[in-house]
Amino acid sequence: MRLRIPSFAWQGAAVAAAVLLGAACSGTSTEPKTTTDPTSGTKANLSGLAGELRIDGSSTVFPISEAVAEEFGKAGAKTRVNVAFSGTGGGFEKFCRGEIEVSDASRKINDREKAACANAGINDVLELQVAIDALTVMVNPRNNFVTCLKRDELKTLFSVNGPTTWNQLRPEFPNQPIKFYFPGTDSGTFDYFREAIITTSGQHRGDGTASEDDNVLAQGIENDPNAIGYFGFAYFLEAGQRLKAVEVDGGNGCVKPSFDNALSGAYVPLSRGLFIYTRESFLKERPEVKGFVQFYLENTNRLSKEVGYISLPDALLQQQTAKVQ
Repeated sequence: MRLRIPSFAWQGAAVAAAVLLGAACSGTSTEPKTTTDPTSGTKANLSGLAGELRIDGSSTVFPISEAVAEEFGKAGAKTRVNVAFSGTGGGFEKFCRGEIEVSDASRKINDREKAACANAGINDVLELQVAIDALTVMVNPRNNFVTCLKRDELKTLFSVNGPTTWNQLRPEFPNQPIKFYFPGTDSGTFDYFREAIITTSGQHRGDGTASEDDNVLAQGIENDPNAIGYFGFAYFLEAGQRLKAVEVDGGNGCVKPSFDNALSGAYVPLSRGLFIYTRESFLKERPEVKGFVQFYLENTNRLSKEVGYISLPDALLQQQTAKVQ
């Protein structure tokens, strides 16, 4: 399965545009449809699930949720699933306003967002990790001088008042202007990179192209030989030879972003968890939400890997599954 990127993304349309996934059953069988989690043995009964389910948030998690929603319909659920992406922060805002049932996130919910939910009477937020990402720093393939960057060099590059030409970073680099591409401030990827690389007390530079749509960033780097940027591993894999990943030296030598290095913890500090959030009350009162979330966890390892992310270790997946029993 290739990463399913809606065509509107490459055309610069608003990232909040929804991908509506109808869930009509195929065939005429009346047998109950269930899915089995090979790890825990639990089953999500999909027969009779109807209604509507709204998902929004991280563009990084979007490909997983889109794939799960598509499979959910194919498995027999009649629930209408609306999947959109407006950035992790945008998703939490909608979630805390009660506009969506599931919020995709490429970082954990922060204290300000928890408070916003609590102020709206939402005190039963449930966090579920669904995959692991290797946040990837990329340059144009025509860039033949950047192969590995130290953590401090990444901090220097993406901080306010950082270098504007490559030779300002290293004297042996060419005297060419650097073009920066990075996620917008509503993106969990932006927040994670700022905290992991720049630190929370530092300021991320703003003189570049910012977008919550990772496809805009990929396309910009692809078309500019002096570009550098960062976003989720799955979008890098989708770009293939059009982009070049930069190895990162987090203190123990240069390490490339990969499935194995992210899972082992060797790719530091840019390995991170990917999450979905819902409410415990939804799981108790909304069968379509519980069925979808169970289905998500039962299929996330297979679908996350297919769209380009790292699947969860069995023990971690079991912990998440236990939260929705």
